[in-house]
Amino acid sequence: MSSGATGLAGRYAGALYALAVDSNKVDSIHDELGSLGAMLGESQDLKKLVESPILSRGEQQAAITAIMEKSGADALTVKFLGTLAANGRLSVLPRVIQAFQQEHARRRGQVSAEVISAVALDDSRKAVVEKTVARLAGSDKLSLSMRVDPSLIGGLVVRIGSRMIDTSIKTKLSRLESAMKGVA
Repeated sequence: MSSGATGLAGRYAGALYALAVDSNKVDSIHDELGSLGAMLGESQDLKKLVESPILSRGEQQAAITAIMEKSGADALTVKFLGTLAANGRLSVLPRVIQAFQQEHARRRGQVSAEVISAVALDDSRKAVVEKTVARLAGSDKLSLSMRVDPSLIGGLVVRIGSRMIDTSIKTKLSRLESAMKGVA
């Protein structure tokens, strides 16, 4: 795994990636995890299932296995998620997905970047952001993920590898508040 995918989530993602390579299913597992990540962002019920400390490991395992089987996921994905739940680690699923995607991009020579915006971007703005981030990254091979965080108030936060560019209003207000405290 790359140096960015360390820790528990990185180890799980690395294990899944190795299994996916061995079974020649890297692309399909990558796509399934991408879809699952999107569902986690959209479904409060699924998010509660993954994060709930109230549900037992067995309940989480049965639920995530049933959901993935019903969605037609590959047996490897289903078994992996069941194992994650059985080990009491389902709460790290979003980070496992991210680590898997980063490793997938790295092995394909892609630069991975994340753009966080205060509001959802329309297609024309997405295209401009993608073009700008590709230029900043210095690569045409860009693996870009976008998400929304309303707490930013406005602006963007862009992460390219370990570099972060924060133009959010939240950060600017925080800096202004700190500067004003220093004056008082």
